[in-house]
Amino acid sequence: MAEKGRIRRMFPGGNTTAGFYSYFQHIIGPDAARVFIIKGGPGVGKSTFMNTISDEMVDRGYDVEHHHCSSDPDSLDGLVIPSLRVALLDGTAPHIFDPRNPGAVDEIINLGEYWKEEEITKYKDQVLKTNQKVSRLFEIAYSLLKQSKAAFEEWQDYVEEAVSREKYNRIVRLLIESVLEGVFSNHRTAPKARHLFGSAITPKGVLDYKETLLTGSMRIFCVKGQPGTGVKQLIARTALSAEEMGLYTEQYHCPYEPDKPDMLIIPAINTAVLNNSPPYHFDPGNLEEIKPVEEIDLDICIRKEFLEEYEPERMDAEARSAALLQKAVDHLARAMAAHDEMEEFYIQSMDYDRVREKRDEVLQKILKYETT
Repeated sequence: MAEKGRIRRMFPGGNTTAGFYSYFQHIIGPDAARVFIIKGGPGVGKSTFMNTISDEMVDRGYDVEHHHCSSDPDSLDGLVIPSLRVALLDGTAPHIFDPRNPGAVDEIINLGEYWKEEEITKYKDQVLKTNQKVSRLFEIAYSLLKQSKAAFEEWQDYVEEAVSREKYNRIVRLLIESVLEGVFSNHRTAPKARHLFGSAITPKGVLDYKETLLTGSMRIFCVKGQPGTGVKQLIARTALSAEEMGLYTEQYHCPYEPDKPDMLIIPAINTAVLNNSPPYHFDPGNLEEIKPVEEIDLDICIRKEFLEEYEPERMDAEARSAALLQKAVDHLARAMAAHDEMEEFYIQSMDYDRVREKRDEVLQKILKYETT
């Protein structure tokens, strides 16, 4: 019997301080052999469809990627089987996918064909009302996240002003040299970068799946420091240096600052650089099999005499940022509860026997790629 495959978990999109932010285009590359785009309303079984196929492939020894939904982290937005270059994607809002190569690569699976429309129309008014409620709650959550980010930036400003740039730049230079030690530039290969989220702001709080992306054999560099010390900028500069050497990188972004990476993985040299600053970020020290080879604390760059004068204001900004983040999470939880109510209207209208038949048909199509 084959050894079970490994599951890597991540988020392709996120609830962020900039609203819903998507890296869905990075779920699978342009060299995909097959992409199944699954359509249908809430409760039609898209996530179960993907999870069941994942279970089968993992049992067969295939490594898979679970791309979780940040608005319902128990659900999947996508499933990827990297070695077969096959993906299944949720193609409903807010992540609408249009086939790039219809028939040749992309196939649409419409689970809406398997519901009894006359049953759903009975609940038309409730569906419309609930949809409106969910949208309003998301709007409030994103507004609160934006306010939280404003307080966060105030906190950053106090710290940034107190940072010694000379010390910081020296640490950056030494870290990049350590990470890329022994690597020779390869300009024959155009560098590629894959961008996703390793953590997300969800109805269940800030969730992190980074432990599934790291392995005990990796060289792991952990960087921490208060906002404003330049942790994410350091990771971004390391990623750029790796790309300049021709190396492929995986960059996992921060939902609080979605344009900035929280973690960098360089597969070719089996190395990771990650942010483990409190209070929102993953600490690999909690896992026995994963031990960092180096820990960098950027707080040593802070000139404390510059920061002490504004310490009460900095602490107030930190507290406001955290409180507003929690309010946003509470509204996301209310949105998920309302969405779950709406799912019930669809669940009772679905013909799940036909959904299972379609799932088995798709599984057989995927297995044909084992020999190609």
